[in-house]
Amino acid sequence: MSVLLYLVPVALFLGLLGLAGFIWSLKSGQYEDMDGAARRILLDDDIKDEPSGE
Repeated sequence: MSVLLYLVPVALFLGLLGLAGFIWSLKSGQYEDMDGAARRILLDDDIKDEPSGE
């Protein structure tokens, strides 16, 4: 039972740390453009190098 005296504060601290990280990611704009990267990968903008006649 005495181990709960250590585990409960550690669990609360880790939970608050995760919540703070999530709030920081929201404020820094990590979730602004969720579809942009998914659509960008489908675009065929590959630059093909032409072989030089050397």
